[in-house]
Amino acid sequence: MRGIRGATQIDANSVLAMEDGVAELCHAINDANGITQDEIVWAIFTVTHDLDADFPARAARVKGGWDRVPMICSREVPVPGSLPRTVRVLAHVDSGTPADARHVYLRGAKVLRPDLHK
Repeated sequence: MRGIRGATQIDANSVLAMEDGVAELCHAINDANGITQDEIVWAIFTVTHDLDADFPARAARVKGGWDRVPMICSREVPVPGSLPRTVRVLAHVDSGTPADARHVYLRGAKVLRPDLHK
């Protein structure tokens, strides 16, 4: 069992932007970790307060290839100065060990984990 973190910054508060960004994130997590959706036990998505056009879990099901993964969405704490238009995910995966986890931060969200992008 391992937890895999990921995040991306969405281009706009729209259904299409959510679908594009979340699909890219889901596929990148699968590819980086060599997993399929059948190894994902569950996933929790959070969004910043400025994203309310769509649910990231719906985007993951429809465009991200995670149609059999149990998911839920929540809103991030609105910390002043936090990165806008950000979707984060924590996926609980039944595969490998915690040391094997390859966390994925895309687009503007790379600034959240600069240690992963040296």
